[in-house]
Amino acid sequence: MIARYTRAEMGALWTDAARMEAWRAVEVAACEAMDGPTEDDLEAIRRATFTVEAVQERERVTDHDVAAFVDVLGASAGAPGRWIHFGLTSSDVLDTATGLQLREAGVILLAGARELTAALAERAREHAGTICVGRTHGVHAEPTTFGVKLAGFAMEGARNAERLQRAFAQASVGAISGAVGTYSATSPAFEAAVLERLGLEREPVSTQVVARDRHAELLQAVALAGAGLERLATEIRHLQRTEVREVEEPFRAGQKGSSAMPHKRNPITTERITGLARVLRGNATAAVENVALWHERDISHSGAERVILPDSLILLDYLQHLAIGVVRGMVVHADRMRENLDLTYGALFSQRLLLALVDEGRTRDDAYRIAQQLAQRAWDTRTPLRDLLADSDLGLDLDAVFDLTDYTRHAAEIVGRLAPGARE
Repeated sequence: MIARYTRAEMGALWTDAARMEAWRAVEVAACEAMDGPTEDDLEAIRRATFTVEAVQERERVTDHDVAAFVDVLGASAGAPGRWIHFGLTSSDVLDTATGLQLREAGVILLAGARELTAALAERAREHAGTICVGRTHGVHAEPTTFGVKLAGFAMEGARNAERLQRAFAQASVGAISGAVGTYSATSPAFEAAVLERLGLEREPVSTQVVARDRHAELLQAVALAGAGLERLATEIRHLQRTEVREVEEPFRAGQKGSSAMPHKRNPITTERITGLARVLRGNATAAVENVALWHERDISHSGAERVILPDSLILLDYLQHLAIGVVRGMVVHADRMRENLDLTYGALFSQRLLLALVDEGRTRDDAYRIAQQLAQRAWDTRTPLRDLLADSDLGLDLDAVFDLTDYTRHAAEIVGRLAPGARE
């Protein structure tokens, strides 16, 4: 992933040096689990070093990155280096090392997912009673509260955190089963000993590689988390439109919205979230394509995986923290929300009018037609619906029909459901 979208902590997990250091950890753990090396051998193996440049130089000869790494690390260890990679195949090292990297990445991403959920829950509680219009199909529907709106995003955030936790747990596994997964040069007990040292669960049947449905499941969870971030970003973008202006993402001192128009305050952060979430979905598709390998293994997954795994995790980490900043810093214009409730001249109270007419004894169809006609007339003629009803002979309690508390009376209860998720 390009530096522009990479946060330092997550990016550090996916450098060439970090990847090879994970390989080294697997090789050392394997040597420690063997019967052959002496304690002096193990000390030499533990002290063995490599440089990315040396491995890359050796790879120009071997045309095989793990073989090049083993050559460099073994040479650094001296004579005891003969035990490095003893009985192993490349996938033992690559897939188990990937499990180590995924475990570390999961810690970072889960922390970010929970922080985002907590930020959304905090703002939802803050605005539990802030009334605004609800929209369906982009059209005014009925009043709701901004807190209820944010509570839905917070609950989705909690679900995404749970999905990510499960997905990382099932993907952070290792395999030390040798060529075609038969333990022909080692044993299941040896594998168990190595993985215990590394703190990883085993792939029960590895066929030489860890099954790629695990990685596909992880990137599906990442894509879903990205889709949730995009849904939040899209909502804020719509609410920031000039004609709406109910919410604005943060705009810091010194920031410029346009090189030509000084008045501009564009929703650039939420637009960036929207665009980059598409990359996560594309990578998830590639991960699914990686599941079907030839027979016990091939490397058709390898090239794509070197891109999609680090890029997806780096991107989601970046997008989560963009969203956290937006949620914590967004400006909420409660007065504008209240003004926008009147844009339809009361037509959005049509259901309350319908129910009042039914309660007075009319059939539902008759009541619906009366309410529909009056609501459309109010909106089309810019005449408040309440005035039209006051001039009619329907004899309804207009204070009851236009009582906003009917729409907000359960808001605190709805937002209160966030408590268990927030604690998690």
